[in-house]
Amino acid sequence: MIIPWKELDPETLANLIEAFVLREGTDYGEQERSLEQKVQDVKRQLTSGEAVLVWSELHETVNIMPRGHIR
Repeated sequence: MIIPWKELDPETLANLIEAFVLREGTDYGEQERSLEQKVQDVKRQLTSGEAVLVWSELHETVNIMPRGHIR
């Protein structure tokens, strides 16, 4: 189920994004990015609709996924 991120408390949203960034383990290549830069990138993707917050009833977790990966 997609969670409307605009309806979340800003602090809750920030915590979800930060937790996602810290666990995602993406290699950013030669140029290292700060945590704040990564958080802002994810927030921009949510704002633009490229990414969505998804609740998994099976795992009882929230994840951030590219919109194109949602069925």
